[in-house]
Amino acid sequence: MTVQITAGQFHAADGVEDWRCLYHVVSTCFRTGSLARGITLVDEIGRLASGAEQQHVNIDLRHAVVTVSLSLRDIALARRISAAAKDLGIPADASAVQLINVTLDTLVGADVLPFWRALLSYRQIGDDYLADPARRGPGFGLQPMDAARPQRNRMHLDIAVPHDQAEARIAAALAAGGQLISDAHAPKWWVLADAEGNEACVATWIGRE
Repeated sequence: MTVQITAGQFHAADGVEDWRCLYHVVSTCFRTGSLARGITLVDEIGRLASGAEQQHVNIDLRHAVVTVSLSLRDIALARRISAAAKDLGIPADASAVQLINVTLDTLVGADVLPFWRALLSYRQIGDDYLADPARRGPGFGLQPMDAARPQRNRMHLDIAVPHDQAEARIAAALAAGGQLISDAHAPKWWVLADAEGNEACVATWIGRE
C-alpha cells in the first residue's frame, strides 16, 4: 500500500534540504557544469531509481544543468540522489526550480476543453486539466468564472516556486514594473500583473494542506 504524505511532512524530513515542493512534485536542480558530468549523474540516478520507484522520476538533462522531479512520497530516493550528487561534487540549487501552468478562465469548461486538448495534443486529467504526455510543456488548466469579463484577460500563468523564493521572486517582478493585485491568499498564492494588467499568480505549497 502506498503511503501518501503532505508537502509539510516532506520538508520536515531529514536529508531533503536540496529539494522543494512544487504542487504535487518535489524538484531540485543540479549544477553539473558540463554535459558529460550531467550524463554521469543521470546514469547514477537511473541506477538508484531502478525498480518500482522509477516511474515517479522525471529528469531534464541540459548542457550544464540536470533538473529532477519526484513524487512527494519518494523521500528515501531524494536522499540517495542528493548523496550521489554530493559524492560526484555536483552542487544542488533548489532555488532554480519552478513549475508553470497556463490557466484559462471559462464559462463552460466542457465546451472549450476538447479544442485545447486537440490543439495542444495534450492528455486530459480530470475535468479541467491537460498535461503534456512528453512532460516538456506547461500544464493547461481551466478555472470557472461566473460571468463573462470582456474587459479583462482570461488567460494567465500560474508559477509554482520554492516557498523560500516566493517573496524574492515577487519583489523582483514588482521592481521590474509589475503591480501587486492581491495578497489575500498569501502565502498560498499572490496575484501580480504587468504594466498593462496582464495577470500571473505566484504560488507555493504553504497553505495547501
